[in-house]
Amino acid sequence: MTLSVATPNAPLDAAFVQPDEAEFSTWLGEHLQRIEAALERFVVPQAPADLQGLVQAMQYAVLGGGKRLRGLLVLAAQQAVVSEAGPLGASAQEAAIRAASAVELIHAYSLVHDDMPCMDNDVLRRGKPTVHVQFGEARALLAGDAMQALAFELLTQEQGSALPDSDHAGVPVDTAAPVVPPIVQARLCRLLAQASGPAGMAGGQAIDLDHVGKSMTQQQLQRMHELKTGALLKGSVLMGAYCLPGVAPQTIAALAEYGQALGLAFQVVDDILDATADSATLGKTAGKDEADNKPTYVSTMGVEAARQFARQLQQQACAALANSGLPHERCMALHGLANLVINRSY
Repeated sequence: MTLSVATPNAPLDAAFVQPDEAEFSTWLGEHLQRIEAALERFVVPQAPADLQGLVQAMQYAVLGGGKRLRGLLVLAAQQAVVSEAGPLGASAQEAAIRAASAVELIHAYSLVHDDMPCMDNDVLRRGKPTVHVQFGEARALLAGDAMQALAFELLTQEQGSALPDSDHAGVPVDTAAPVVPPIVQARLCRLLAQASGPAGMAGGQAIDLDHVGKSMTQQQLQRMHELKTGALLKGSVLMGAYCLPGVAPQTIAALAEYGQALGLAFQVVDDILDATADSATLGKTAGKDEADNKPTYVSTMGVEAARQFARQLQQQACAALANSGLPHERCMALHGLANLVINRSY
């Protein structure tokens, strides 16, 4: 699916539906806690002594805060397509918390590698030293590799296991966990691989590195960011939708459109914040794009036009939800996350 490039000065339509602030705030707090608790369980809490250094770097990278937007999108999309009641709901919830943890691990690994001197050479992430600064380049590289592998391990569940297998990390097995159907496990693995590989995040990063110091059209910039940033956000939405087999194709297509528009909106806002916010607020080095002479939406169209473009993309995302065939109340969290992306300060 290719998202059409919205005209920056086009008027906003009425597609956006403001979710109930208190209801969404409650949902957000509860589901952030779910993701944090799952990551604390999944990221090798009982590592052997000879792996402590590696595991400490992994935990530093993934447990050190963050918006958890990708994991939240998984959970919100899963809840939009399936009721929580009954065995199907329990299985979908188990698949969703695994998928939410997996996408957060992939995101964390990508940040560790992107921050290294051979890539963006950043020294600050989430308000603290980047992993290669804290642990050294070699351990940072291995920590990223290990988080990528662990993400796919989480998506492939042994029957009755709610945690990674215990033979390599000493983690107890939960034999009472709902079973995720093999077809769902396979689909989730494929979606995550597509979102993070050469046709997704890695490909977008390659385009980014190839265009340092070069101008790009808005269409070229969109192509780069649909891969580098948008693919994993869109993939997170689709992974949530595919936690249950048999979701209507119309619904899948609409959620894909939502995810693609939201992913691009996230990047537009990221470019705006890099140009307008300070490092203390962002938790990372502000002004890095301009300093590195990288093309951005701000350098291409200016701050105000970029803000308008981000709002239009939010409208597109919410319009897609309206066309999904899903009840509006089941899409509350997806609407709320779209609003959060546009109005965030970091």
